[in-house]
Amino acid sequence: MIRSLAVVGTGLIGTSVALAAARRGVTVHLLDASASALRTAELLGAGTTRPPEEPVDLAVLAVPPSKVADVLSEQQARGLARSYTDVASVKAGPERDVLARAPRPTHFVGGHPLAGRERSGPLAARPDLFQDRVWVLTPSRLTSKPAFDRALDLIDLCGGVPTVMQSGAHDETVALTSHAPHLMASLVAARLGGRSPVSALLVGQGFRDATRIARGEARLWTDIIETNAAEVAGVLTALQTDLTELLTAVQDLSVRDPRNRARSRRNLTGLLERGIAALEALPAPVAADTAHVDVTITARPGELARLLDTAAGYGAGADTVAAPVTPHGGDGPLVIRFELAAAEAETLAEKLAAAGWDVVHEDDVRDETEPALVGAPG
Repeated sequence: MIRSLAVVGTGLIGTSVALAAARRGVTVHLLDASASALRTAELLGAGTTRPPEEPVDLAVLAVPPSKVADVLSEQQARGLARSYTDVASVKAGPERDVLARAPRPTHFVGGHPLAGRERSGPLAARPDLFQDRVWVLTPSRLTSKPAFDRALDLIDLCGGVPTVMQSGAHDETVALTSHAPHLMASLVAARLGGRSPVSALLVGQGFRDATRIARGEARLWTDIIETNAAEVAGVLTALQTDLTELLTAVQDLSVRDPRNRARSRRNLTGLLERGIAALEALPAPVAADTAHVDVTITARPGELARLLDTAAGYGAGADTVAAPVTPHGGDGPLVIRFELAAAEAETLAEKLAAAGWDVVHEDDVRDETEPALVGAPG
């Protein structure tokens, strides 16, 4: 049983792990190079920034894949925990580095919860993010049973579903199911850049659905793709073959060549039918007309969590927080910005003001490209 936990990296995943564990009564210690992300996670009630007085039961390394071995070595040298795991979405490369460089590789087991959101940072975190979601463990040939068992306990605390895989098999799979799709979404989204403002008026839900995940933090995703480059290249090569066939079919249809038209229609229809068979539920539409509500709060621990709980009661969850927690000098007040449909924003502003919060409400906020607070990658 895990009684104490350390989370290194208070981004989306790290803070979600911390929130889930804290709600189950686990003492959680938070570490992060970003003072802003660390402070935000603490205000959310994810744990304490005080260092542990003795080794915790388990440390979760919520850092980019390329940093796992270095951070593990550093934390093992300082004696942070009895066991260690990570949450990076690439496993084989970090595992090789851990076996080569970590002081005690037997105390480590690789992990990857298959859960996330398009927004980054601690403000996007949710304690139920991992509920009923697959959480992969990739024990190496040296992983000890205590380390493995503590990782299983963590998954249980977070409500996840444990699955054991070899690191190489994991990376081959996520290259297809996660990494390549992210690149495809980014390519499609980037084609909109440089077009006339009129083009933006024609961006419908189909485009938003296809490109939603492209909002992910660029430096983190560069690290992920680089760490799993060989597997991603294999998927892209296969997609290139498919795209070449698709392009041939569409070009044939564009010139209306009767000799190739029937075949090209069959090829195109076959592709569309295969895509339909694989579709998942689409996200809810994003409101076109939005507004923001700014709320000034004190820096008392738990104050941010209290605000978010209050706002949630009026239909504004943490995912509507659209701008960073903004310090106004030292330990002074903080401003939290909610962005949501104009009518809902007006109601939220009225309700929060009536509840005693310091509120400013402004209309006509239309920039939907700004991510939430970007802290250490989670």
